[in-house]
Amino acid sequence: MQTSPKPAGLLAELTYRCPLHCPYCSNPLDMSMYRDELKLAEWVRVLGEARALGVLQLHLSGGEPLQRRDLVELVSQARALGFYTNLITSALALTPAKAEQLKTAGLDHVQISFQSADAATSDLIAGTPSFAKKVAAARTVKALGFPLTINVVLHRQNIEQIESILLLAEELAADRVELANTQYYGWALRNRAVLMPTQQQLQQAEPIVRAARERLADKMHILYVLPDYYSHYPKPCMGGWARHQLTITPNGNVLPCVAAAQIPSLSTENVRQRSLAWIWEESPLFNRFRGTDWMPEPCSSCARRDIDFGGCRCQAFQLTGDAAATDPVCHLSPHHALIEEAVLAANQGHAAETTFIYRVND
Repeated sequence: MQTSPKPAGLLAELTYRCPLHCPYCSNPLDMSMYRDELKLAEWVRVLGEARALGVLQLHLSGGEPLQRRDLVELVSQARALGFYTNLITSALALTPAKAEQLKTAGLDHVQISFQSADAATSDLIAGTPSFAKKVAAARTVKALGFPLTINVVLHRQNIEQIESILLLAEELAADRVELANTQYYGWALRNRAVLMPTQQQLQQAEPIVRAARERLADKMHILYVLPDYYSHYPKPCMGGWARHQLTITPNGNVLPCVAAAQIPSLSTENVRQRSLAWIWEESPLFNRFRGTDWMPEPCSSCARRDIDFGGCRCQAFQLTGDAAATDPVCHLSPHHALIEEAVLAANQGHAAETTFIYRVND
């Protein structure tokens, strides 16, 4: 067993309930098994274990974390434990009164998701009217003195709005903007033909981002995540499996990343049965792809094995059926043709379908 590093961040998925139906949602396709949500006392206990393990940053997510009636109390408890807390929200329920309560409780940062730069497109992608409430919530957040991040998942249906998205973020005085091209697993994989951008769209977007970075360098940090399918090498997913972060699902399952539950061969570990320290340091789940010893060829002899760690395990499983396979995004992967075929289809117009398969909230 390899020596495990200490995690710096914890993504707490408090609930999978959500008012939106985004077709790229990272939540599981079947959410019925997550209805038995951890109670407040359980979350407080687990957060104490996380602090003891070394976690510094707590990201409160979902679904929609504002669906939890005990969110303010949870933030207060997290503050008392010494976490830096970040609320990741659709903001539909982030009223001025709720925002003030969270500020008083000690919340440090707010991240609001936007689907595009205009109401019609945004509401279409979200599957429900939401844009106006997001804008109002962003203004409230800034008025209360919170740092604000605006997150936009980019894809075929909104990437041509990237300049307008950046202008909207500037207008809302965002401190940080995350422009993350869609990762194709879960709901996004089901919608890949509708979501994958063309090469031309990407070529048009990148200089716009570069220009905005230069112009807004002193005002706003812009993070632009390139799309996997157009890359020569895969990304080091989560900075490497079980190296820096962990995720806890609403029912207490602990995962190395948000999508790891989709790999059926991996054991399930839960904070109701095991301590967080044991799960992080000793569980077969967290050690399965940690480091480089597990790697097959061509990864095991590759000079990049300590850079990208073989890429995304969840993506490898979704596309090949084998979570230990080299991420097909890598041009050296024996499965790279799967990526080439998808890219070819996107660029030849075979992906012109615009009907979303919306996330189902059951």
